[in-house]
Amino acid sequence: MVFSGLKRRTTLTLSLAFSTGVLAACLTTQTTSGGAVGVDRSQFVLVSSAEVDAAAAKGYADVIAKAQKEGKLNRDAKQVARVRAIANRLIPQTVAFRPDAPQWKWEVNVIESDQLNAWCMAGGKIAFYSALIEKLALTDDEIAAIMGHEIAHALREHSRERISQQLATNVGLDLASAVFGLSRGASDLAGMAANVAISLPYGRSHEVESDRIGVELAARAGYNPRAAISVWQKMSRAGGGSPPELLSTHPSPENRIQDLEVYSARVQPLYEQAKKR
Repeated sequence: MVFSGLKRRTTLTLSLAFSTGVLAACLTTQTTSGGAVGVDRSQFVLVSSAEVDAAAAKGYADVIAKAQKEGKLNRDAKQVARVRAIANRLIPQTVAFRPDAPQWKWEVNVIESDQLNAWCMAGGKIAFYSALIEKLALTDDEIAAIMGHEIAHALREHSRERISQQLATNVGLDLASAVFGLSRGASDLAGMAANVAISLPYGRSHEVESDRIGVELAARAGYNPRAAISVWQKMSRAGGGSPPELLSTHPSPENRIQDLEVYSARVQPLYEQAKKR
């Protein structure tokens, strides 16, 4: 009967709405402490950190292997040493947000590319593109500002959030997967982890959090937190009619500068302390 079929579909729809509502209510977490900048937001997650970290490690290995095969990996030894030295100062400061983070299996590489981009996958897998350093004539403080921002994405597990959002979006197409088990193949998750980190834009709240955590990481490592302001100004100018990849979904330049002014001032005492060490 048509009525019977409609009733079953209605029941399924209500069941789906209830199930996803319960998931949204229950599967929330706070991935980091607030730090001096006071980041505090509950995060919706459907996959474990271990799954995303393993997927990111595989995705990162694939990217690095491709760059190496094409002769684009770590071509300038001096540049690579510079980037890694800055990372080595920033990484210990991640303990202010997560006690486990300094022990992650960090990797830092420079890829020869014309793109103005950098990223950090889940678990501490960092890549800087050569053009970002060369075309913008970045200072060490400015490299630290960008790297701190990208590290913050990993600390806050923004990739895990984005993957969870993608899975939740597919609930209607795959109800059993969403309600009774969310396991995905390793290759599927690896592709998602790489795509989220490199290609897909983060949400605006993710970018604001990363800006704020980034200036604190830089300050704690002894890099001038105000360099975050100058580097975003440089990238905004370099974008011309369209913003570089790093600015694709970021807040407007005016709002971003205002926020960075406030939060770089807030962490200035940490910078002064670090310089005395």
